[in-house]
Amino acid sequence: MAPSPTGFLHVGTARTFIFNWLFARQQGGECFLRIENTDMNREVEGATEQIQRSLTWLGLDWDALSFQLDRMHRCQEEAQRLVEAGHAYEDDGAIRFRMPDEGRTASNDLVLGHVEVPNEVLDDLVIVRSDGRPTYNFASPVEDWLDGITHVIRGRDHISNTPKQINIVRALGAEPPLYGHMPDVAGDDGKKLSKRHGAQSLDEFHDMGYYAPALMNFLALLGWSYDDKTTIMSRDELIERFSFDRVLSSPAAFDYKKLDWMNGVYLRALSPDEYANALIDYLGPNWDPEKVRRIAPLLQEKLTRFGEFPRWANFYFRDDVEPEDPSLLDPTVISRAREVLGELESWDAASIETSLRDLAAELGLKPGQAFTPIRMAVTGSKISPGLFESLELLGRDESLRRLSPPGGAEA
Repeated sequence: MAPSPTGFLHVGTARTFIFNWLFARQQGGECFLRIENTDMNREVEGATEQIQRSLTWLGLDWDALSFQLDRMHRCQEEAQRLVEAGHAYEDDGAIRFRMPDEGRTASNDLVLGHVEVPNEVLDDLVIVRSDGRPTYNFASPVEDWLDGITHVIRGRDHISNTPKQINIVRALGAEPPLYGHMPDVAGDDGKKLSKRHGAQSLDEFHDMGYYAPALMNFLALLGWSYDDKTTIMSRDELIERFSFDRVLSSPAAFDYKKLDWMNGVYLRALSPDEYANALIDYLGPNWDPEKVRRIAPLLQEKLTRFGEFPRWANFYFRDDVEPEDPSLLDPTVISRAREVLGELESWDAASIETSLRDLAAELGLKPGQAFTPIRMAVTGSKISPGLFESLELLGRDESLRRLSPPGGAEA
């Protein structure tokens, strides 16, 4: 796989790398990561590091890392050898490969099946620029040959490069690898995924709080399926089950609702400790890890993504809770709640629930009507973890303080 550092790694390229990785691991082969840095003028600062960091976060590794310009001198030598053999020629300081004029160049694509193009449509392409740098279409097949690459699995946008590279590999005196061109990843409008569809780079998915194993599982299903019903698969199951005969040739739709659902399934399946550790790792050092660990069990069934945590849990980390909707602060309910809660001997969720349900009955209110003002006063929001568990977590003193009228005066 040869991502270019002219931009940050996006989900389409990551999906293609996953297919490379699954196949290599299943077959007991090696998976190579090449940084295609032959176009230095368009290279984005930090992109090389982001590519490796994002793939590692996703749970992928590789057996060799190389940069295509590292073999610049070898490419220059091979280009000269092709010139001497009549397969290439010099043109204004550059070197061009001489494509055949007759016949057809064919390949058996792992996804598309038999593909062939007439050679007359293949232009002689520059393989070494006038400044000595090899082009991608030369550096790539040279490296495939030198590294003994057996399978090249890449995006559909490379389909036009394949006949050119096949001819170059053959001119070098080698047999071309097998090629597989993956379907595009499309947005909900059927068009190729782009920034207008939402998050695109893996960094964005990390920042939104997606769980890496869930995202990997989801991306593996973009254009491939094990059968017509199996969705949730571990990394080992994906390795065992992957095959090219079930890779579709049509574009795969990126469904954010499905990704959210899968992410929630993965989060709920974690043990409490695994969940808390993953949440702490996502939130970083600005959140008290011990407080995060205490509130995590209340949120495991509720959060779809870790990025939703602040909205649900801010009340626990802040003393100055501002109600989102002050009109819901019924003073009668809140005052009476403070009184009955203050009389509790045991401060636990079960006792708090019994007390507040009795209060609702006393006031002639449905539970929801009675609990909403209390929740607003204590958490500042209509959305929070369970009210009784939240009060237990805050503790008696803090809960009663939040139920006090402004200024702390007794009701």
